[in-house]
Amino acid sequence: MRTALFLFVGVMFAAYPMVRPYSDEVGIAGANAFASPSWVLAHTFAMLGFIALGLTVLYAGRRSDLAVVTTWIGVGLVLPYYGAETFALHALGVDAAANSNPGLIDLADPIRYSLVQSVMFGLGLVLIAVGLVAFALRNRYAAVLAAGFVLFLPQFYTPPAVRIAHGLLILVGAILAAGAVSRRSDADQPMSTITGA
Repeated sequence: MRTALFLFVGVMFAAYPMVRPYSDEVGIAGANAFASPSWVLAHTFAMLGFIALGLTVLYAGRRSDLAVVTTWIGVGLVLPYYGAETFALHALGVDAAANSNPGLIDLADPIRYSLVQSVMFGLGLVLIAVGLVAFALRNRYAAVLAAGFVLFLPQFYTPPAVRIAHGLLILVGAILAAGAVSRRSDADQPMSTITGA
């Protein structure tokens, strides 16, 4: 189960920046990006990835662990922002494109960057990073994955190519973690199970 969860996390966070449409997010170009089905699909990948990440850390620790607590609080703070990003901006884009009213896109900034949502989102990503670092300190196989989530907030301020590379970093970290967990599970199996006796 943990192996599959790690791989799912990696695939979701690699697909997110690859599928997401990029534009300057103003005017008609922004409307078309937000209105695209790819916008909803990409951000849904991210939301599913965060949920799976929380489950992965939970399965590997106790509910009172720093890694578990901070990761789950972080995921809880991040998901409402992603919901608005996914569905509210998509609705704006669809309406703006359908009615040739690109001025509607000016509402994107209040949806994204008002104080409460900005603090929730930033704090959530910081807590996820803390949780993954705590997880990696106990499980060294997750070091690359943890690095990906430490860099999650800064990568938003980089060009699309860097954001895609960041998604691939998380995928590589997830594959490494999945491989380590799979090898550990195989080593823990009784000999009779391994040989089929």
